[in-house]
Amino acid sequence: MRWTLEDVGAEVVMVASVREAIAALMASPSRYDVLLADIGMPDEDGLSLIRQVRALDAEAGGQIPAVAITAYVSDRERQLAIDAGFQMHLAKPVDLTQLIRVVANLTGRVTEE
Repeated sequence: MRWTLEDVGAEVVMVASVREAIAALMASPSRYDVLLADIGMPDEDGLSLIRQVRALDAEAGGQIPAVAITAYVSDRERQLAIDAGFQMHLAKPVDLTQLIRVVANLTGRVTEE
């Protein structure tokens, strides 16, 4: 996913944990346009991450558009992700063309037709 997004001009910053993600976002919230998070992360999961992000003030990155990327694909799991604060839910394996469209849409660079 990283290489695909970089190939279309995105700058990608990868972190390995919820703690690292929150620290990166809070250190420079205006640097990031969209958050992509795996639900099945070690220690704390992606649902915990998005809840912590949404608890931040807007100036600290609390309103960043976010996409859950997960192997948990049931309707219930999708709804849990949306209810937690993600705008979108993408199932693994991720269709890379769809990923590009979703990121472009959430960043306002194109609109879905």
